[in-house]
Parts: sequence; structure tokens; C-alpha cells
Amino acid sequence: MPAVVAGVLNGGLFMCPVVVAGVLNGGLFMSPAVVAGVPIGGLSNKLQFPGLEELLKPIQTSVRVHSAGMKNYLPPPNFDHIELPEKPKLTFMDKVPQYPSNMRPPKMAKRLTLMRGPEPIHNQFIYKQYGIVALCGGRLHSGHIEMMRMTINRKMDASKMFAVWRIDSPWQPLTRKGQGKRMGGGKGPIDHYVTPIKAGRVILELGGKCEFEQALPFLEEVAHKLPIRAKATSYEMMMAEKEEAEKMARENINPYTKEYVIKNNMGGCWRWISPYDKKWFFDYV
Repeated sequence: MPAVVAGVLNGGLFMCPVVVAGVLNGGLFMSPAVVAGVPIGGLSNKLQFPGLEELLKPIQTSVRVHSAGMKNYLPPPNFDHIELPEKPKLTFMDKVPQYPSNMRPPKMAKRLTLMRGPEPIHNQFIYKQYGIVALCGGRLHSGHIEMMRMTINRKMDASKMFAVWRIDSPWQPLTRKGQGKRMGGGKGPIDHYVTPIKAGRVILELGGKCEFEQALPFLEEVAHKLPIRAKATSYEMMMAEKEEAEKMARENINPYTKEYVIKNNMGGCWRWISPYDKKWFFDYV
């Protein structure tokens, strides 16, 4: 409905009808004011209202347009072949190994070789699903093992998932003398027990009727809390990494590899490298 604006400007009477038209291209617009059939833009500036041009600008409004497209959702994976065990949760591990009553707990040297090099046996997933793998050697004591057990058991869905240990309970004794003790007097008493692991060792496995995205958050949480570098991975990721390493070794065109340089004692490297470098070529410590 047109609205008429009337008034007196410089001693003269004028009338300015303003017409509101409607919505055009998603925006509300107003037609320009007309005086005696002539647009205001064609008259003198004296007849124009201050701020009228701002008032007559189109008002932008948001318009939602419904659209339809073709969806291609992949079917969910089939887990019918997976059987859940009777006890799906991680079991409790003893902090101290059980010895016969007539046997004194034996003491042991450091045995750092138990943490050196790659893991030769427990380096693959048995259930071919998911788990946590160590990236370097180290020791796990009962506190780390209990942290893994409580975190996994609380956050996994026991009706669809299961978890199993791939490490032994703490068995290697570590001795420590009391603070302020005088040196000497033989080897100190046993302080606690640890489980030594090597690089590439599978610490635990998790499987069941679930995808890797469901288990990844709490597996990564456990891996970051461990005292050694570890990662949460899946069987497919392990196989892809192995194939990628084999491909890089196969397609390498540089003849001066780490193995070639060390075996040929180039630059006299045998004078300063470790005997373990001659065995593992800087891949492990």
C-alpha cells in the first residue's frame, strides 16, 4: 500500500508517495519515491529527504533452499565371523611374581639387552584388529599396567569388544638402596618388578564387533600415558606401513644406504659407531 509523505520545503508544498513492492531475489526492496511522476533522483537536492536513499535500499534476508542430491553410503562392515570370549575385559596382573615359600626371591642385573633392538616374536596382531604397539624399548611396572587395565575396561563396550594382554606380568626385579645409605654392603633389596619390552612389541590387543574409529580415542589415551613411545594402530595400518617400507627399499636408487656405508666402513665409521649399529644400522639403539 503506497504511503504519502507531505511537507513544506523552502516555502513550497510537496508530496512524495513511497511504494513498497515486495520480495525480489530473496531481498525486500522499496520502489524509489516519485514526485509528480519524476523520480527523486531527477529533482534538485533540496527536495530530497536526508537519509531517504538509505531507507530505500534493498533489505537482505537469508533464504534457505531445499536441495536433493544422490547419496552413496557404504554398507557397514560385517562382524558375523567374530566370536566374543567369555571374559572380554583385561585381567588383573600381579605386582610381584609368586615364588615357592622355601625360595628366596632372586635378584638380577640390569640386563639392558632385554630392551634393545626389535621384537622378534610378538610383533603382529593375533586377532588382526586393533591394539597398542611400542615404538621403542622400555620397562613397564605395575602402575602402568594397572592404568592400561582400568582405562580400557572402563571405556570399552564389553558387550561388543574384548581386550587381551600381549605382555607378561612384572617379573624382572629392580633393586634400590635406601636414601642416605653408605656405599657398599652388597646388592640392595628388591624395590619393585618390571616388564621389559622391545621396539615393535604388541602391548595389548583389542577386537570385537567395532570399527577402529570407535576404539581409537581410548587407545590413544593409553598410548600417550605410557612411559615409552607407543601408538594405537590397526592390522591394516601395520600391513600398509610394512608394504611402504618394502616399496621404498625396493625403489631406492641411492646406492649409499645406511647398511652399505656401515658394512664398508666408509669414512672410518667403525671407530665411533656402536656395535649395535653394525647389527641394526641405526634403526634401533
